[in-house]
Amino acid sequence: MGKSKQTRKFAVTKKIISPKDTRIASVAEKAKKKKEEEQKKKEPRQVEQAVSSLFFQHNEKLGPPYHVLVDTNFINFSIRKKLDIVRSMMDCLLAKCIPCITDCVMGELEKLGGKYKIALRLAKDPRFERIPCDCKGCYADDCITQMAKQWRCFIVATCDKELRGRIRKIPGVPCMYVSGYRYTVERMPEAYGAPRNG
Repeated sequence: MGKSKQTRKFAVTKKIISPKDTRIASVAEKAKKKKEEEQKKKEPRQVEQAVSSLFFQHNEKLGPPYHVLVDTNFINFSIRKKLDIVRSMMDCLLAKCIPCITDCVMGELEKLGGKYKIALRLAKDPRFERIPCDCKGCYADDCITQMAKQWRCFIVATCDKELRGRIRKIPGVPCMYVSGYRYTVERMPEAYGAPRNG
């Protein structure tokens, strides 16, 4: 007795795409990533060029008159401690100082509203140098970090611990902050306001 042949019903069976099929998104993504990784390995590595003004950690671009990039909270703390910004900077560094303010910091002060109108009026002082920046409405801390990294001729004045941590990672850029009732500058040993060890 022979086996009866059963005909396959095509309507009942489901067509299954093989998992290696390129039409499946995950497979296509993995293949794309693998291709990109291989291409990156073939490309020459980008090595960041050393800054010519640095002699080890000493920045030769820094010198009187000092250009000081001022942050929003530095102005607020100075007002709170009743410190004249330009005079206190000169007392700290024992040289002429030009406070500089970027467009992003100015925008941040304007956004803060009426509570900080004294800080805004102080920032519009003619002794402050206004520096135009390329970034369109970016975060002020990012703008200051970018400026310091790009030019390396500024001292960054801020009381924000997070920003100070970011500035410490940039070699040759000193950081100024309010300590007690005077300004202190770190990573600049020749300054009078530098913290004394010992």
